[in-house]
Amino acid sequence: MLNMEREQQASLLRGSLLEFTRFFFKAATGRDFIISQPVGRESHHIIICRELTSIFRGEVPTNRLLIAVPPGHAKSTILSMFVAWSFAHYPDCRFIYISYSQTLAARHTEFIKRIIGSPIFNHLFGVELRKDSKAKDNFMTTAGGVVAAFGSSGAIVGVDAGYPGLDRFSGGVVCDDLHKVDEAHSDVVRSGVIRNYSETIQQRPRGFNVPIISIGQRVHEDDIAAHLMAGKDGYEWRQVILKALDDADNALYPEAFPKEMLLKRQETDPYTFSSQFQQSPVPSGGALFKPAWFVSLAEEPEMITTFITADTAETSKSWNDATVFSFWGIYEIESFGRKTGTTGLHWIDCIEIRVEPKDLKDNFLEFWQACMLYATPPTFAAIEKKSTGVTLSSVLSEMRGLQIRNIERTRASGSKAQRFLEIQPYIAEKLVSVPAYGKHIQMCLEHMSKITANDTHRHDDICDTAADAIKIALIDKTLHTMHNKNTSATDVLSKLGGQMRRQNIARTRRDGVR
Repeated sequence: MLNMEREQQASLLRGSLLEFTRFFFKAATGRDFIISQPVGRESHHIIICRELTSIFRGEVPTNRLLIAVPPGHAKSTILSMFVAWSFAHYPDCRFIYISYSQTLAARHTEFIKRIIGSPIFNHLFGVELRKDSKAKDNFMTTAGGVVAAFGSSGAIVGVDAGYPGLDRFSGGVVCDDLHKVDEAHSDVVRSGVIRNYSETIQQRPRGFNVPIISIGQRVHEDDIAAHLMAGKDGYEWRQVILKALDDADNALYPEAFPKEMLLKRQETDPYTFSSQFQQSPVPSGGALFKPAWFVSLAEEPEMITTFITADTAETSKSWNDATVFSFWGIYEIESFGRKTGTTGLHWIDCIEIRVEPKDLKDNFLEFWQACMLYATPPTFAAIEKKSTGVTLSSVLSEMRGLQIRNIERTRASGSKAQRFLEIQPYIAEKLVSVPAYGKHIQMCLEHMSKITANDTHRHDDICDTAADAIKIALIDKTLHTMHNKNTSATDVLSKLGGQMRRQNIARTRRDGVR
């Protein structure tokens, strides 16, 4: 009787990937796997399971499957379950599991190993892991099956996917988010992933009917999904596009991402929403910033502190970016005459000039002196650490009463497009304001309205100073964390000056200058 019950349970789970997922998710985590119940549309969990089952059974004319799905929609869980489910049918399957990093891929294969190696899996399906399979990123079954994890930009060695000459399913290549979101706007990194796919990944299937499955969010108009959907790898791909909001504004996964949350995200972070949630990256030339997002203030707010950001040009030639100095103020946003506790950034002034490097100091000092006449004088200037900027910082750092903060551009700080995308939500949420009658406003807003995600704009010098200011004031919040209602303005400025001096000393020591 017990054997009959076991066979019935095993047969039920083999027959449905969705039921398998629900059963083993509960067994592995102790939590229920909640199947989405969207209004007016089919559950995306059911859709993904059905598509993977069709690939497993060879029911589609192509062995290439691409599923574009928003983040946080349980696609990695289902994909991991699919691999384990395949072993419940054929213990000798050979899988390669690839994510944007080997570490992330190993996290997924560890989950797969935990399921396959569990006593209940062995009890139901008779599958065992080899005793010497200790690694979570590369393990084998006693039947010769393999699961190995790799990163999308690295070499793939020592394992292939599936077997040649078999009419049944025997494994496959699983691609789970090949692009890291914060690197997708680097042409070098993004094209490197696509090149590695063409030169390495797509060579790994060993049988004609061994599939490649690519699942993940869209991150760029020229990402790996666009490459595959256009058939640039020489294959026809079955494409399943799952949008977070349908044409009737119904949410795909209302239990986790309700309609109200998605509409707010669409309003405040349109590029990310369009790309990652709607699977439709902004086309070429799509502007990142709308002039209406910059709040126009007829009266100057009460400033907590002010500062300057500078982006210096290499020459005075008109076809190059200009040198730009922007003056900013930090304040607490008011609504109906009451403080809200939310920090605002006010674009007090900005100038754009084209001068030779030798004249940078004089022009900066003229701008600085004008800013010093403001009711709340600037506490420091942040200057990008590049050739002319380094020279200007070096000269200015010798002046008493003038604090200089160097802004470094490294791989870790991201590409220019990434920095602009990072600040978009803060501007879209209307946290950046401008003086209603400022002489610089038309110039700045026209400039910002031309900035694109794919670098098709001609100049971005003004936007560079805005990005640095928002990073300092609203993202990192390095200027006003010490401020409170019981602290005087003089004390705040004094503390800020000390903070900046300590940061500059730390940077100097880190760079090896004594």
